[in-house]
Amino acid sequence: MASAYWERDGKADPAENAPMSAAATSFWKAGHTPTLIAAFLYFDLAFMVWVLLGPLAPEISKTLGLTPAEKGLMVAVPTLAGALLRVVNGLLVDRIGPKRSGAISQLIVIAGLFFAWFTGVSSFAGTLALGVILGFAGASFAIALPLASRWYPAEHQGKAMGLAGMGNSGTVLASLFAPMLAKMFGWNAVLGLACIPLSVVFVVYMLMAKDSPNQPAPRKLVDYFEPLKQADAWWLMGFYSVTFGGFVGLAASLPIYFTDQFGLTTITAGYCTAACVFAGSLVRPMGGALADRIGGVKALMMVYTVAAIALAGVAQAHSLPAALGMFVLAMLALGTGNGSVFQLVPQRFQAEIGVMTGLVGMAGGIGGFYLASSLGLAKQLTGSFAPGFLIFAGLAVVALAAVALVKSRWRATWKTVARI
Repeated sequence: MASAYWERDGKADPAENAPMSAAATSFWKAGHTPTLIAAFLYFDLAFMVWVLLGPLAPEISKTLGLTPAEKGLMVAVPTLAGALLRVVNGLLVDRIGPKRSGAISQLIVIAGLFFAWFTGVSSFAGTLALGVILGFAGASFAIALPLASRWYPAEHQGKAMGLAGMGNSGTVLASLFAPMLAKMFGWNAVLGLACIPLSVVFVVYMLMAKDSPNQPAPRKLVDYFEPLKQADAWWLMGFYSVTFGGFVGLAASLPIYFTDQFGLTTITAGYCTAACVFAGSLVRPMGGALADRIGGVKALMMVYTVAAIALAGVAQAHSLPAALGMFVLAMLALGTGNGSVFQLVPQRFQAEIGVMTGLVGMAGGIGGFYLASSLGLAKQLTGSFAPGFLIFAGLAVVALAAVALVKSRWRATWKTVARI
């Protein structure tokens, strides 16, 4: 079985050649802080535009006359595109390195948003095409995390992955500012305005980011999919499809939920969404640190229990304070779970961390696509969002049972010094 702490195919494991041992130094001295900061900023702004259609959805819907199902699909397409492109980016990271991969992805997103603003988006099909372009921003996950994590040894993987992954807080920026700017200048202008901070971060990224000297040697294309022969890869993908899928699916859908369910203005709905998303983003590094301390398995079992209860509570909520409270609780749990899953991934698949980040991230995006699209469909078919929330709560219960099923085998067979 592959792991971060024994020889693989007769060669010393890459983790043994980490730039500096964490056993002898603190987290902030164990890796490369400028790269960690650059990875966070890249990820943060990429996430901001990845979910941009969510906060703009109420205004776009008014302009284009979209049905609830069309609104759900519109905000779900960037999530699905990002999920599929994460695999591509995972492969690219291992072939040409994370820094160059990130530069290419950023340029595609900036060019796509500029073109959409310049020509204008005037149809439902146009929003779907824009969603595909925004998927490149969502695929930044498969670049930013390896860019940062390859600088850090296993003792600090949870914290490194958590801090870089806290870039999902960019969803807060979208929720706070997109509705306000749309009110002032029109929603199409927001697409062009987004290019400004993206361009600034691109320059900062190019100046600060640096690939770790501990890069795996390029292999044959078919070798990158070797992890899929291992059941553990599928388990980790499944777990992340619930934690991250729930987080990004809610981040994209909550503006629609708050405006449709409680008649809030787009700006007020953005504030409510920002509060929920901020909670989930803030605890991601805490989730990694918690998993470092008590083990990723224990952390995930706590996460799925709380998430299931909170999502079921949302389905029964009939007032804004009750719904908001349940959403914050759900996001706290799901954000913690995101960090916990990625405390486990590099322990089991250190040599394949690039492609595994892509595969696991893809599964998370697919989970988000399902949640966002199913909420819109549930609203159109039943007149209520509740069935969509209840089904996803059920998926959290299934994930809890799955963690309980595999935990004993993982603890017995994973040859790692870090907690699982």
